[in-house]
Amino acid sequence: MLMLGWTTIGTEAAANVLARSLIESQIAVCVQIDGPITSIYRWDDEIQSEQEFRLSVKFFADQNELLEAHLNKAHPYENPEWIAVEATHVTEKYLSWAKANSSHLSL
Repeated sequence: MLMLGWTTIGTEAAANVLARSLIESQIAVCVQIDGPITSIYRWDDEIQSEQEFRLSVKFFADQNELLEAHLNKAHPYENPEWIAVEATHVTEKYLSWAKANSSHLSL
């Protein structure tokens, strides 16, 4: 099953490094970088407003644990955002391309 996940990171350079590492390792099949965006959140009991870059990560469900471990190791944040959902519809042509370009277990 193809999934879509999101994380954010502080700089465009760091976003590119993280995206490339996910593709080179074949954990993800595609990573898109948006930004800059503004994230507003509470951290250490204070409201923060930071410029970040959002990574939209396409990957297969069987790679989620590996992807999370990779993020925890490679991401500079103490508590990196990772939110993932199932893709409810994917064209057959795109799905075939994704399978051919990943280390997905059930090829």
